[in-house]
Formats: sequence, structure tokens, C-alpha cells
Amino acid sequence: MIRTLVAAAVLLGAAGNAGAQQEIRLWHAMSGALGEALEALVQRFNGAQRDYRVVPEHKGSYEDTMIAALTAQGTGAGPHLVQVYEVGTAHMMAARSAVRPLWQVMAEGGEPIDAKAFLPAVASYFSDNAGKLLALPFSVSTPILFYNKDAFRKAKLDPEQPPKSWYEFPKVIEVLRDAGVECGYTTTWPSWVLIENMSTWHNQDFATRDNGLGGLDARLVFNTHLMVRHVSTLSSWARAGYFTYAGRRIEGEQRFLAGECALLTAASSSSAALRRSAGFDFGEAQLPHYDDVKGAPHHSMIGGAALWVMAMAGPKRAEYRGVAKFLAWLAKPEVQAEWHQQTGYVPVTRAAYELTRKQGFYAVRPGQEIAIRQLLLNNPTRESRGIRIGEFQKIRTIIEEELEAVWDGTKPPKLALDQAAERGNQLLRHFEAQHRIGLEPAVPGRTPRRPAKTPKK
Repeated sequence: MIRTLVAAAVLLGAAGNAGAQQEIRLWHAMSGALGEALEALVQRFNGAQRDYRVVPEHKGSYEDTMIAALTAQGTGAGPHLVQVYEVGTAHMMAARSAVRPLWQVMAEGGEPIDAKAFLPAVASYFSDNAGKLLALPFSVSTPILFYNKDAFRKAKLDPEQPPKSWYEFPKVIEVLRDAGVECGYTTTWPSWVLIENMSTWHNQDFATRDNGLGGLDARLVFNTHLMVRHVSTLSSWARAGYFTYAGRRIEGEQRFLAGECALLTAASSSSAALRRSAGFDFGEAQLPHYDDVKGAPHHSMIGGAALWVMAMAGPKRAEYRGVAKFLAWLAKPEVQAEWHQQTGYVPVTRAAYELTRKQGFYAVRPGQEIAIRQLLLNNPTRESRGIRIGEFQKIRTIIEEELEAVWDGTKPPKLALDQAAERGNQLLRHFEAQHRIGLEPAVPGRTPRRPAKTPKK
């Protein structure tokens, strides 16, 4: 009888332990189809093991998600992992007490991770100066060219020969307009596509100090001769009706879907949504470049987000082990390959790219390989590793305000870019001053906090 009771107790204890999964909270900014894809991914991980249960929660926009995580950090109710867009990288690094470096968490959790396994243009954005990953690249894309093949056919243009350089655009658009196309070319995310990526694509500085990766004293220098020429060209196209400004976010994508605009520069991750919704045949092509610039095209720059590990107070070894196990699972080639194929985001590791290629995916959808080829075109240089500056989102807003003044004809291109750089540099100097005096601006837009003083012994 006693032996039976002991055996029963052991079984009950084992069942209790099996049911006591460690919860890992993941806050993210993905909604709609992408949010559903993330939920499915998490459920697969949860079903593949019994020790941990990842609980995803949508927190709104990228900005809202980052602010919520930094605000909740240290309360015990915040996330273990948070998805932060690339422009928030400097803020996450500045909030030193709020985050833990990925490489350290993975090493301590028995899941060491090598930055060299990732695409160089991807890893460099989220790495420290020693080349160690600070966060796990996850939902990453780069801008490419989309074009309406049906419109090309109607205009008797070769649907397999989209324009490769910016100089080819006017002739193509003129033929399209003669065939009844209302809008020749538009774009999404103007600052990211037209200024940030055009700088990297032509291997030119966006800011000093290696685009901000080398120090807080970086200055914006994107108002180069090439960028002034580029914006001037687009301004003349806007007056001629060749270029149509649609808005600061994805409004251009909607105009492309409606069949109004025949050429669109947008994130490569848009391909999945376009494929679901477009009522016409469209193609994907390499981002246009200026073929009279030496060394161009160089490689494009990423956009998107990484998963950051939040610092947790007290002894949290089991939780960190769970975080490491989940992130190691996400980085597996087969998981990354599937995520890439379903969503349109680029596969962040070389192994995932090679697996997708061997599976024959690109033979069916060659357009989805264009983004990876752009990122692998050349190794990152100090001009093209990425842009890591404080108040980046506000600086993007400034750039877009100044570009809008160009599009509506109220400001010449050079003056607009000069003033955008000047206004942005004022923000950078304020951001730098906060750090120089020991402040930690953990939450953008809020009063920065001073680190607690170590009590005297």
C-alpha cells in the first residue's frame, strides 16, 4: 500500500513538473497575415518541447512596442523578448541596463551563436564593434523594384526588361503614359528608399563616424552632390508627372495594387502581400542605380526588426535558458527558410538561403531571390554597414518633411537636404549630450534617467 502511494506521488509530481512550463513573453509589432505567421511559428516551438511556453503579444506599432517594453522593464510584467525596428537600435543600445546582449545570453544558455552565420549586411546592423550580435535579426527586408508586367505588355514594352538604372526611367514611363498608365513611378518609405538606401547602394556616407556605428558624435552628411542630384531628378519627374508622391509609409503600395502606378520601390517583404492581392501580373527587379557612379551598385541596406532580450531582475537563469532555446530554434535553417518563403522577409542566415535555393523555391519565384542578391552583392564597408544614430525615427520624419517641400515645389532640393541635415544634427547633439553627462534615455520622448549611484561603503 505504502509502495503504491509513493509511486502515485512520484507520478503526480512528474505530471506537475511537466505541466509547469516556464513562460517566455514576446512583445511584437506584427499584425494581419504577418502576425498570424508569427503566431503559427511560436505554436510550433511550443509544441516541439515541454519546458517552455512562448506567449506572443501584439503591442501596436514598432514605436509603441519599443516604448512599452522599455517602460515596463524592471517591473516584472515586461517581456523577455521584444521586436524592435532597425531605427530603434541606437536607443536599445543606449538603454544599457534594460537589455542583455544576444551573444551573452546565447553563450550562457548553452546555445552559442556566430554572427558569421548571418548575411553580412544583416549581421553588421545588429552587431557591436567586436562583431558580436546584440539582437537576433528576424523580420528583415530591403527595398527592390516592383513593376506591372501587364502594363508593360499593353505599352508593348518587354515585361522581362524593367529599367535597371534611374536614367532609363523617363523613356519607359513616357511609353507607359502614352499607353494610358496614370502614374509612372511611386515609392513607399521615402527616407528609407530614396535617401538611406540610395546612399548605401552607391557606397556613400549617410552620416560620419561610420554612419554612427563609430560614436555618438556622428553628423548627418547625406546632403551629398549625388543625393542632391537624385532628389533634383525626382523633383523634375514630379513636375512632369513621371513621379507621384503617395505618402510616407505604404500608400504607394496601395496605388500600385490599384493598377494606377506601374513602377514601385518598396520593401522586398511586400511581395507576399502583393501576390495575394494584385489583380495583375507583376515582376520584381533590382533596385535602380546611377550607372555613372563608380562602384555602384554596392549593396542595399536592410530595414525591419530584430528580437532583443530584455534584462530581468533577480535570478532568472531558467528564463534566460528558455529565451536562448527559442532564439536558437528561430535561427535554424529550416525555420528561417520557411519564414522567408511564407512572408517575403529575407532569410537572415546563409544556411537558410542555401536551403531555400536547394529546395527549388527560387526556380518558381525568382523574384524573392533578388533581395538576397542585393544584400550579398558586395561586403559591407564602413559606409554601408548600416545606420545607427539616435532619434532616427524623428530624423526620418524631418527628411520626409523636407522632401515633401521639394515635391510640392516650395523648396529647392539642395536647400531641403541641407536643412534636413542641419535639423537632424541638432537632434543628434542633444542625444549625444544626454549620454555625455551619464543620462540613460531609455524611453524615447520621455525625461531621461540617471543611473543609480553606487552607495559608498
